[in-house]
Amino acid sequence: MVTITSLAKDERSARVALASTLEPDDAVTGRLLAAVGAVETVRLAAGAGALPKNVDAVEARLWRNKVAPRMDARTVTQALAETDRLGLRILIPSDDEWPTALNDLGNRAPTALWLRGAVSYLTAPLNDRVTITGARAATSYGEHVTGELASNLTHAERIIVAGGAYGIDAETHRAATAVRSGSTIAVLAGGVDRPYPAAHASLFQRIADGGGLLLSEVPPGFSPSRDRFVARARLMAALSAATVIPEATSRSGSLRVAMAAYDLGRRIGAVPGPITSAASNGCNLLLAEELAEVVTGAGDVESMLDPAPAAYRLPPAYQQAARRAAPEASRSAGRAPL
Repeated sequence: MVTITSLAKDERSARVALASTLEPDDAVTGRLLAAVGAVETVRLAAGAGALPKNVDAVEARLWRNKVAPRMDARTVTQALAETDRLGLRILIPSDDEWPTALNDLGNRAPTALWLRGAVSYLTAPLNDRVTITGARAATSYGEHVTGELASNLTHAERIIVAGGAYGIDAETHRAATAVRSGSTIAVLAGGVDRPYPAAHASLFQRIADGGGLLLSEVPPGFSPSRDRFVARARLMAALSAATVIPEATSRSGSLRVAMAAYDLGRRIGAVPGPITSAASNGCNLLLAEELAEVVTGAGDVESMLDPAPAAYRLPPAYQQAARRAAPEASRSAGRAPL
């Protein structure tokens, strides 16, 4: 009889077993992985062995009670079979292609990643990648600003990260692929074979086939859920040097990405919107709380990604005046910050 512990024979197979059975973004799982490794963590999750003393005893027992019923070998073998059938890649932290930026998440780093497309995007320098996300119910203003930002940043050879959702995220992917087909990463809350929303199936197909990348921390066959959407926010924030919110309400899920970026010490940008528009309340709030920098064009984002040394940086008012004086905003997008 095949058991989950027999499937977890080394670090790679054990991490795949854990990622296939447990929900993502579990700090206790992360602490155990750091303390005893993946093989032993699988044994502990399955109910075997003594829990390590450097993990809080009560917390560890609660974790074991929660995860033990989920440790089903059939779930793992099915995930592996689907991975092979679809020709997907699996990465774990010891792989050369692993995005080291995710290690900044510490115990909340993903156990493994499933990928379809250009894995090489993950080895690019952190400041080559920028996350753009925002309101699902975007206005024409939000979509226009997003299209301009994504297009100009793609022209500047940046890799654009978004979540594939309706509204701002979808416009981000569309604008980026219109400039260069292989220019964007879609971070998904479900398996890479489960396009969500289903209406964007052709968009995800175009990203993967055109040289972009689909990425998920759950195996193929897994559907997105509320908890997985919440967990995905930390990946979108960690993958990039900066997160930009072109438009978002005060209750938008994209603000989770912004706050995850803040917690990681990444830079956050927000496009100011009309005070009469509820769709911009989230952006205006980020700016009012001084959590985000004002973004009025791709040049502002470039400055966030490649900041000038403090000794050579002009005060913000002078930088804004210089940008306004530029003959064309698109020309200033690729310049080093003042």
